[in-house]
Amino acid sequence: MEASDVADQIREVREAIAEEKAEHDAEKAEHDAGDRFRARAALIIAFLAVLLAISSLGGGNVGEDMVHANIQASDTWAFYQAKNVRQTVNKLAADEREADLLLHGGTTSAAARKDIEEKIAKYRETADRYDSEPDPKDPTNPLKGEGKKQLSAQAKNWESQRERAEEQDANFDFAEVLFQIGIVLGSVAILATSRPVLGVSLALSGLATLLMLNGFFLVVHLPF
Repeated sequence: MEASDVADQIREVREAIAEEKAEHDAEKAEHDAGDRFRARAALIIAFLAVLLAISSLGGGNVGEDMVHANIQASDTWAFYQAKNVRQTVNKLAADEREADLLLHGGTTSAAARKDIEEKIAKYRETADRYDSEPDPKDPTNPLKGEGKKQLSAQAKNWESQRERAEEQDANFDFAEVLFQIGIVLGSVAILATSRPVLGVSLALSGLATLLMLNGFFLVVHLPF
């Protein structure tokens, strides 16, 4: 064998070794990139789980607020109706006494007439008082007191709080669903080492985050 042939063989062996090393390095780089991707995706999923927990907590709190406000509104309107019934009873009693005076005024003694007139005035005064009974400690606050005017304002305020809680609850519900879908897709992305799937997961999670924040602050009212 000539020296040139030996040199060619050595060159071929070196090239083969270099190619094998290059393939090994490429495989190792690809494997390392996959590991880094999976690690980052796992961190993203953990963060999404935290956001899901926060959203669930917010939804639970506004759910309790919604029930409480609904009960308070119902009780306040019931109190209002009771006041209205009492007011009507007093007005009817005053009207009845006035009718008696018109019918039997000529035969009624002065003392009896005075007593009836005092009762009529008392019935009217009581009926008028039921319209507005502000809190003596805070008479200018319409949300305090036990008159029909104050009770109506209080009931409407509770209804407003209930409606706000309902809007918040809807935001939190949608956010929880999207976070859960995002977590599932993130898990699929780890198994498949798929960046597009992770991208979809992040997009849905971003929307869920906006809904969660809107659930706390109600910057935007949902059209549904």
